[in-house]
Amino acid sequence: MIGVLGLEDGTRVEGTGFGAPGTVSGELVFTTVMSGYEEALTDPSYHGQMLMFTYPLQGNYGISGDDVQSDRMWPQAMVSREYWDRPTHYRQSRTLNRFLIDEGKPGLCDVDTRMLTLKVREQGVMRATLAVGERKDVQELDVVAMARSQADISERDLLGDVTCKSPYRIEGSGPRVTVLDLGIKRNILKSLSCRGFDITVLPAHASLSQIEATEPQALFVSNGPGDPERAYEAISAVKHFVGQVPVFGICLGHQIISLAMGAQTFKLKFGHHGGNQPVKDLEKKIVYITSQNHNFAVRPSSVEGTDLKVTQLNANDGTVEGIKSDRLDVLAVQYHPEAHPGPLCTEDPFFGAVQKIMNGVKGKAGRR
Repeated sequence: MIGVLGLEDGTRVEGTGFGAPGTVSGELVFTTVMSGYEEALTDPSYHGQMLMFTYPLQGNYGISGDDVQSDRMWPQAMVSREYWDRPTHYRQSRTLNRFLIDEGKPGLCDVDTRMLTLKVREQGVMRATLAVGERKDVQELDVVAMARSQADISERDLLGDVTCKSPYRIEGSGPRVTVLDLGIKRNILKSLSCRGFDITVLPAHASLSQIEATEPQALFVSNGPGDPERAYEAISAVKHFVGQVPVFGICLGHQIISLAMGAQTFKLKFGHHGGNQPVKDLEKKIVYITSQNHNFAVRPSSVEGTDLKVTQLNANDGTVEGIKSDRLDVLAVQYHPEAHPGPLCTEDPFFGAVQKIMNGVKGKAGRR
């Protein structure tokens, strides 16, 4: 099979297709992780996008199924310089090619991903279309026009696709934490559960009455795809519960909490995707290396005048990476402290701080 990729700026490249044949469209973004394609491809935050890997070789250790972060592959397609179809890792149960076929998603390799990455860095995230199939079926397709015709991702409600369809519970002996699932990764739930929290997970569009019915002792807003300004119900929930119970968030949840507290968000030129983003902690005076996956960020100047305090900044571009309010027991980070893929050096600092806040509010007046 061949694969033909078209970008909205007029770029058209041809390479080798793998995975499932078909034609898909989405934003082309790149990730800098050197391993962890199994986790990245099953991260719901990539819904609506095509995932391109800057590290040239993918597929060399296969797919184990042990590290997936959801029940399916979420990127519309994957793009890599080279794909290896003969993995030898002892944990692998199928090849990456077989995984894409099973998921009904196309892949593209044998293209110049360095050129494509530089193009995205210089011009910003672009709409793209990928067609994979037999040469006679795809070579004449106008993939550039197809890329240009798709809607901007900010116009799409992606949360309804990635969220759970009904509430569920992960029992624990600790405080009750109600999680709004905007596309949550499994390792976030694992990081909460291993600390003993009694977790109730609700769909992204849960009403205030549905959240109230869980009798939350804390509200946790998860990661997810798309424009945070479209998460209307989650923003309303944070506005309602902040000051009543502690409120925590990761990635999209960080942006939603900021919006609810009066700050503003904006779309980054090409986003942060990878496992090597440096984050400077303004209080501890240290730099963490973090895992990130987002195209939107909190506008730093807009935090002034809110109840929030900026605690961490991205050392590359100065974007907001952490916020908190000691008075209201609010804590959120833009990166993924639970990683997968990526470094785990921020897991204990973040989830440990969550645990400390929950221990500190026990018995406080006005808490549930």
